[in-house]
Amino acid sequence: MTTPPDELASVRYIVDDVAAAVHFYTTHLGFTVRTGPAPAFADVVRGPLRLLLSGPASSGARATPGDSTAPGRNRVHLIVADLDSEIDRLRTAGLSFCGDVVAGPGGRQILLTDPAGNLVELFEPAAR
Repeated sequence: MTTPPDELASVRYIVDDVAAAVHFYTTHLGFTVRTGPAPAFADVVRGPLRLLLSGPASSGARATPGDSTAPGRNRVHLIVADLDSEIDRLRTAGLSFCGDVVAGPGGRQILLTDPAGNLVELFEPAAR
């Protein structure tokens, strides 16, 4: 099976409140609505990323075998040009972060959570 290069890459996030998730991603992170929001489901896009937001009533929110309620380490990874400015902008909007900025050889990052607790990584690549 092959995904054409011009097709969107999709990630599904299970959310408690579809409208709150749509508001979070469109207001704070530059996504636009593609479908919805409906009570059960919406999808939003940013560049080639299609984020599927599945509420409790959606088929996508059904438990998978071995599903754990503990949050994982998976997350959406968004590249930003100026991490410090993004942090200031999002803090001014009332959002909080999971920990502090972490720096490594590839760049700097910080994590925040959406209204359902899903992780979003903001990443500023190191200067080359």
